[in-house]
Amino acid sequence: MGECSEHRCWDELLPDALGLIFRKLSLKDVLTVVPRVCKSWGRVVAGPYCWQEIDIQEWSQQQSKPDQLKRMVRMLVARSGGSFHRISVSGLPGDPLFTFIGDHARSLKTMELPRSDISDSLVENVAPRLSNVTFLDISSCTKIGARALEAFGKHCKSLIGLRRVMHPTDVVGRASQHDEARAIACNMPKLRHLEIGYMLIATKAVVEIASQCHDLKFLDLRGCWNVDDKLLQESYPGLKVVGPYVDDCYENSFWEECSDDSDDSIYWELMDDDYYAAGSDDEGIWDDGQGLEGLEVRLHEDSFKSMACVDGGIWGICNAKRANWA
Repeated sequence: MGECSEHRCWDELLPDALGLIFRKLSLKDVLTVVPRVCKSWGRVVAGPYCWQEIDIQEWSQQQSKPDQLKRMVRMLVARSGGSFHRISVSGLPGDPLFTFIGDHARSLKTMELPRSDISDSLVENVAPRLSNVTFLDISSCTKIGARALEAFGKHCKSLIGLRRVMHPTDVVGRASQHDEARAIACNMPKLRHLEIGYMLIATKAVVEIASQCHDLKFLDLRGCWNVDDKLLQESYPGLKVVGPYVDDCYENSFWEECSDDSDDSIYWELMDDDYYAAGSDDEGIWDDGQGLEGLEVRLHEDSFKSMACVDGGIWGICNAKRANWA
């Protein structure tokens, strides 16, 4: 008690405050290092406090083992207790994982599933459970088309943002995607933000979208070479149109926008072989071959300085004093 009166007892912070702090850490640290510090931190990581936003986009892009991706998604969705309001994962294998997400999506508002292996029929079955979704990213999902977009539009009544950006190789062999543009125009009237880069559409299809989606403020048409952007700007002066011409290479512009603006690449390169999760349901996800036996965690004064500052400082965690759990 003497030490706690002088220094902050990190293990006694409220779980929701700890959850806000842990969200600042990398996914790997949260799952493998934090639970080893003390039991209270382990309980926070195992509960819903860290998983209101399930953002494993970067990790999933580097993941070559579908079974581990499935296991990670199921574990984090389960830990959230169905309270997650955002999920961001690349290359989702599809059914039954997409169905599993839909079954627990009562609070879901932002769903980002680029390059996922979902189909029209699967979306038609799951979309009725996604009624609260307001932003959707289905970029480079090559197995879906107008039917899926229609289903999303009909059931996601509050949808205001859609990202349906394609890679040029995604549309090779297709004649057009005018049916997708029509599905957007007829079923997503509340859209404010729309990205349809590199879709095979012409000016007429885009005009139909702009005329039906009266709240539309931003339209990304980069790579839609058959669209007359000048006509759109003249007809819809309040609409910000980007493209169809691009200033830089496709890879840079597209993936920068799809990222979460965080860069953990250096950490992955340096630490990928140093840690793994042992025990409970985390075991084997990292599968790096080394344990954490004998790990001593020391949190010094600057370790958590300004790590989290919530609601204007109510939960400010600044200038932490030294704590030591061996």
